[in-house]
Amino acid sequence: MPKHVRLISFLMVCSLWSMPKAANAQALIPHTLQLDGAKLEKQGLTLAQEAAQLAQFQQVDLALPRARLASQLAPKNDKVWLLLGGLQLQTKEFDGAIASLKKAQSINPKNGDILFALGSANFQQKNYQAAVVNYQDGLRLKPNDPEGLFNLGNAYYLLGRLPDAIAQYNTAVSQDKKFWPALNNIGLINYEQGDIPGAIKRWQSAVTLDKQAAEPLLALAVALYTKGDRQQGLSLGEAALRIDQRYANLDFLKENLWGDRLLSDTKKFLELPRIQAALQQPENSSSAPGQQPTQ
Repeated sequence: MPKHVRLISFLMVCSLWSMPKAANAQALIPHTLQLDGAKLEKQGLTLAQEAAQLAQFQQVDLALPRARLASQLAPKNDKVWLLLGGLQLQTKEFDGAIASLKKAQSINPKNGDILFALGSANFQQKNYQAAVVNYQDGLRLKPNDPEGLFNLGNAYYLLGRLPDAIAQYNTAVSQDKKFWPALNNIGLINYEQGDIPGAIKRWQSAVTLDKQAAEPLLALAVALYTKGDRQQGLSLGEAALRIDQRYANLDFLKENLWGDRLLSDTKKFLELPRIQAALQQPENSSSAPGQQPTQ
């Protein structure tokens, strides 16, 4: 933020220097400051790069002012505005984010990532139909983008268009065989529809692709425990919560599109003594799963 303030002050000083001088100063030759647009733009791009790096480490509070400044120094660069809009989305500055993204779009209407970001803005505000339109428009420009396909699937999911959601998830996986989030979400739909074996199969595939993916691991644990495979379910549940204890929060799970049936079964699972004991341990504990008595 200090850099932002200094820039505003600097521009204000420049504008004051362009004002008419008082009568007693007419004999003086005003000094004109020459701004090098290319250098300013280069500095802006450097700041944008710094902001992007900070954002990668979740230091959004430090990244955002750099991105704002970068957008002033390099106002004709669509990627700078896209970065700023993305950071504003993270801080839930939705109006500002949409304004930044619209600016990026006006500069480069062929950038599909901008449309995907606009879709995210609408999605987070629960404007799912508008998000569908944004994602569809983005996919016309980047038709094989797995994340774009996945996000369109999520919007369909929340509109209750489940066959359309599954179709998008499957297309995402066809574009990236290792894209486990799409497999995970097909499992979520399967479970709500009563297809427990289908859900288990999807979650097993997701876990095979990424053994550190806590979400499908916990979902698999709950499904296995509920259908009677208690020992394996408990062991996998302990392992999932050692990776990421956020998944013990039902509100967090709901935000990640877990349905009512799975949430109900998960609530019972999380109340089990072995799982409660696992929650008292630090994440990424080195102890192996399944060493405690079966609940």
